[in-house]
Amino acid sequence: MLRCLFLLLISVACTWSAAAQAVVPNSLNATLDGYEYPYPVAYLPLTLEGQKLRMAYMNVAPTARANGRTVVLLHGKNFFGAYWRETIKALAAAGFRVIVPDQIGFGKSDKPDIHYSFHQLARNTKHILDTLGIQKAVVVGHSMGGMLATRFALMYPAATEKLVLENPIGLEDYRVGVPFQTVDQAEATERKSTEESIRKYHATYYPHGYPKAHDQWLLPLAAQTRHPDFPQVARSNALTFDMIYQQPVSYEFSRVQVPTLLIIGQEDRTVVGKGLVKDPNVLATMGQYPELGRRTATKIKGAKLVPIAGVGHIPHLEATPKFLAALMAFIK
Repeated sequence: MLRCLFLLLISVACTWSAAAQAVVPNSLNATLDGYEYPYPVAYLPLTLEGQKLRMAYMNVAPTARANGRTVVLLHGKNFFGAYWRETIKALAAAGFRVIVPDQIGFGKSDKPDIHYSFHQLARNTKHILDTLGIQKAVVVGHSMGGMLATRFALMYPAATEKLVLENPIGLEDYRVGVPFQTVDQAEATERKSTEESIRKYHATYYPHGYPKAHDQWLLPLAAQTRHPDFPQVARSNALTFDMIYQQPVSYEFSRVQVPTLLIIGQEDRTVVGKGLVKDPNVLATMGQYPELGRRTATKIKGAKLVPIAGVGHIPHLEATPKFLAALMAFIK
């Protein structure tokens, strides 16, 4: 009976409907106004460095009998909370409350010119949970969200029921192999972004070819490049790139004290700043996710590693049933 219910959840999560896709305007401002998320968006008021800001998040109630538990889903750098849509649907159907923030600098949240840090993003995320009266949650992070989830677990272990890292970046220190660039240099590169260049980069996430369905997560970013707000977005993108480069978590995994799962697509070769690495011999030593996953799992006491063969950087999109099976088995 339980097996049948679980298979039903997987089936529900993997059913893709054109009607479920939001219509993407040709041009979108810095906070994606006019682009509809799959669930209602709320806003948390924040004051950072003297600036009054809004942090967007989805707060999704269980659609089945509530189990009293909460899951927080943390997005990657080149994404926003909406790409968790099928994961949200499956978790809600399993009785979980699901909180999905857009971090400051991303998605529907404001994009100020401030000093970005994983410590501050973790604190902002904790502020959402405190505001909602949530004392403890399972924290799931993909890509950059994995770096943030790790920092959250280190800062707030009592609030972290379990930690799930899905192809996180930051399993290695990029400063070792990637040449430094200034924020201004990074911003100049970001300002040149086009739909074509974004598409070329996103294609690297998929080892077996770019799926057309991924356009729903790419086109909103491309639409921002055609809006007068784009310099603001580009600046934010540069600042958050610098955050990733300057603030590694790879030396701190041994300090993680909560039950941890690593879900690692084995074909992933993501390296933040890959285009800056001119020596192919150096590049060949980086982004080796099978080894990075194994090494990280040995550093975190009691960590469980689930490798997914033939899958790239985004298992929850590329191999949804396998991702959900691993996730649900760990947090059930």
